[in-house]
Amino acid sequence: MKKLLLVCSFGVVLGACHGSADDESPAAVVSVKTAVAQMQPFADIVSAIGSVNARAGHFAALSAPAPARIASVNVSLGEKVSVGTPLVAFEQAPFIASAQSAEAGLTAAEQSYERARRLADAGIIPRKDAEQAATELAQARATATTARRQAQLAVLRAPIAGVVTKLNAPIGATADVSQSIVEVADLSALDILFNVSPSDAARIAPGASVTLSAGESAKGEPLGVGHISDVGGAVDSATRSVSVRAQAPPGARPLRVGETIFGQIATAVHPRAIVVPVTALVPEGDEFKVFVVVAGNIARERKVTVGRRNESQAEITSGLAAGERVVTEGAYGLEDSVKVQPAKG
Repeated sequence: MKKLLLVCSFGVVLGACHGSADDESPAAVVSVKTAVAQMQPFADIVSAIGSVNARAGHFAALSAPAPARIASVNVSLGEKVSVGTPLVAFEQAPFIASAQSAEAGLTAAEQSYERARRLADAGIIPRKDAEQAATELAQARATATTARRQAQLAVLRAPIAGVVTKLNAPIGATADVSQSIVEVADLSALDILFNVSPSDAARIAPGASVTLSAGESAKGEPLGVGHISDVGGAVDSATRSVSVRAQAPPGARPLRVGETIFGQIATAVHPRAIVVPVTALVPEGDEFKVFVVVAGNIARERKVTVGRRNESQAEITSGLAAGERVVTEGAYGLEDSVKVQPAKG
């Protein structure tokens, strides 16, 4: 009886051990997306956000010649105007009165000078009195010239052909001489002004190509490939940046003054670069690593040296060869030697 119980107990233990072995699950397989490292030309890119501005000589900002009340507004915002088109008129009476007074003062100064000169030549008065009269005549002439000019500017007229891009002229309001109330721009001569760091500016040369997109990122509406027309030679004291001026391609849609534009400026091209998607890069302190998929779909961790990058691609200068497959989506959180399964699509 005891032998039978021992045999049964031993059988139970064996069965339990056998069942435990059968329940072991295989190592987990991680689903990831991958890409092949390519050898291809890689452009060294400087990315910057800029705005559309009228080109020098093709923009006019007009203000009141003196504090004056706005009497009439003859144009509307966005209206096309030609040279000489009346834009805004001020109350005329103060300017007319000022001009008449200045002319009267000039006439009196001329008469006074002629009299002083004759008397000085005759030795009746000192020569210094004639010189003082000449000084007063010069001042009267300057005052009269200013008054005539202000009277002419009592009606602001377009100095260039273009479009009214700003209009801040409520009828009856008093215009401030320090602020423009109407602006006109030639929309056929617009530039895109970028601000970049001095170190980036040193890498940019006039004539370089720039890929343009509407908005603040490369995901905006494509506007084509333009070119750099000028790189500033000074650092702005307020922003500590350098201005870089670009022109849009002829086929681009019409731009608007003040519109925000994103630019990717090509500064150099590396003809034989090893390139991978930026999603393959896994930061590790100040360095980077990637996961290379080797035989048996095993992901091996490998340190790499990263060169230039843009929004979608990165240049690998060491640690990776063309043709090797790297994990892109799913690289974060992977461990060395994990088995992966490349996802479709």
